[in-house]
Amino acid sequence: MSHVQIIDVDKSFQGRQVLKNINLQVEKGEFVTLLGPSGCGKTTLLRIIAGLERSDGGKVLLGDREIVEGVSKKEQNIGMVFQSYALFPNLTAYENIAFGLKINKIPAAEIRQQVEEIMSILSITGKEKNYPHQMSGGQQQRVALARSLVTKPDLLLLDEPLSAVDAKVRESARTLIRNIQQKMGITAIFVTHDQLEALVMSDRIVILDSGEIQQQGKPAEIYNRPANRFVANFIGSYNFIPGGLIGLQDKDVEVCIRPEHIKIVKQDLPIPEEDSTVYQLQGTLSNSYILGNTIRAEVSVQGRTLLVDRLNGFQSSDFILNEEVRLTIEKNSITILG
Repeated sequence: MSHVQIIDVDKSFQGRQVLKNINLQVEKGEFVTLLGPSGCGKTTLLRIIAGLERSDGGKVLLGDREIVEGVSKKEQNIGMVFQSYALFPNLTAYENIAFGLKINKIPAAEIRQQVEEIMSILSITGKEKNYPHQMSGGQQQRVALARSLVTKPDLLLLDEPLSAVDAKVRESARTLIRNIQQKMGITAIFVTHDQLEALVMSDRIVILDSGEIQQQGKPAEIYNRPANRFVANFIGSYNFIPGGLIGLQDKDVEVCIRPEHIKIVKQDLPIPEEDSTVYQLQGTLSNSYILGNTIRAEVSVQGRTLLVDRLNGFQSSDFILNEEVRLTIEKNSITILG
């Protein structure tokens, strides 16, 4: 039996259906991310899993017990980290973290031991007497995470907990949360609209749109083999072209190709021997710009613009605008959309 089972869950607000027959299973110790644009239903689903919202149909099981709205997260042994952190402003970091343990009537000596241990793991030792307003956003985030983890929950729910911190802190926080989740073996469901967060942190990604699951799978599967145009558009960049452009028999079928899966070479280089594993295209370089560690080229091919990414190295800027170039595409790198 899966650790978390979401069975036929529906939800509507004022006549608008925001979740449509959601079925999902989460295994013990798994880190699953609910990913999708604003309004896709991911936070509503997380609230139903937490027992903070009632579904119109279906049910959620944690182990062998059903999650019921109105039953406290403490009784259901669910930890939750909110986007706003929801720390008590009148309590110190230590008191915030110890709050759940005190409610559970854990002996004071044991509370101190557990709080000190989790603060050490999260590298916030020394902040015990600080109030939330005396801590940075990253420190507040760690306190909120510590408060949820210290009770050793059966399930940890995270509702966009990284959205309120700057990019540098987010980068380190992604690694921190993932490492701690793996170290403690906690089952976690994480909500985000950030594709990079989902790819970096997840065992499995569940992509939602308009209240329905569009695709679920491992990050590499989602990234390299999108199930439909929405998923391909939402996860990174893709080129969408008709099959006829690369010589497929079904000329009208739509094919998608990642920019980094296309190689660009100068037109005047020797033409390689015919290779049945690749497609060859001729085009004109119409634009080129830097995206950090990659350079993106825009190449015009038969009236269409293809995006091509390559590493930003010393030899990457030797193309000039409007020159003729040759593109090579590995056949096994394309995805044909149904």
